[in-house]
Amino acid sequence: MDSFAENTPMNIPQTTLRTALTRSLFTLLCTSALWYALPGAQGQLYVAEYGSNRVGEYNATTGGVINAGLVPGLAGPLGITVVGNVLYSANNSGSSVGTYNATTGTVLKASFITGLNGPVDLVVSGNVLFVANSGNNTVWCYNATTGAPINPFFITGLGGPSGITTFGNSLYVCNSTTNSIRQYNATTGAVVNASFITGLNDPWGIRIVGNALYVANSNGNTVGLYNATTGAAVNASFITGLSRPAGIEVAGNDLYVANLNGGTVGRYDATTGAAINASFITGLNQPADVALAVPEPGTAGLVLLGGLVLGRRRWTG
Repeated sequence: MDSFAENTPMNIPQTTLRTALTRSLFTLLCTSALWYALPGAQGQLYVAEYGSNRVGEYNATTGGVINAGLVPGLAGPLGITVVGNVLYSANNSGSSVGTYNATTGTVLKASFITGLNGPVDLVVSGNVLFVANSGNNTVWCYNATTGAPINPFFITGLGGPSGITTFGNSLYVCNSTTNSIRQYNATTGAVVNASFITGLNDPWGIRIVGNALYVANSNGNTVGLYNATTGAAVNASFITGLSRPAGIEVAGNDLYVANLNGGTVGRYDATTGAAINASFITGLNQPADVALAVPEPGTAGLVLLGGLVLGRRRWTG
């Protein structure tokens, strides 16, 4: 630094100083909020055990048990998602969706939606709850707050629907019998691309983060990685050596896989596919799905840092 800069007094106006301090404080607060809001900062991982008819709660960092029987007495839970403090469970044997307190496990409404036909997975987007029905090859949609039907036959003519997810204005459906993923308009139900991804091996779990689409091939014992915009394969054998993978979840750089036959949940690097801990949670009874929390229905889920929008929290169960 030259002598002029060292010796010149800094006469900063008070308004400028106050503005600078305010911005610094705002950035600090947003940074703190970001720690809690971004994927990976969640402390709880929920696991649906089809074989034990329950949903358990585990530490997402250590795999430690928080409450293995958080929600007991379900009827074949195959798909779960957590929005705010509400846990939704697709009960395949009961042809229903139930809602529960995600902290205490208390029943909110065990018959939140009834009269379904073999529900296997569900996802909340905004205030709309989409439910995939394997019994009649459909996706139905409901009000996520009240359970009131919006369109009981939103999408029809599927081929063994299993996992579903949304991203932007698209709804993606895994079809286990046609070994494909189909893309639909999430507002109208119109087909966008019926052959978005083909040549899969009994696809179940599906998640999209940014431009990465992950899909669990149940019979292939793999998780594949694809371009979420084009459907092109990035690495069809991204993770191998699994044991009938079903539900998957991605948070930050962590990818969790529920192994239906292996009785485990594994934890992997979402960028490389390398195992962080293939036996992250063990001793489960047919774990069918995993979930972390997402924002309340109707919220944008936008995280701000210094006034910049960083992204949407779009992880569902």
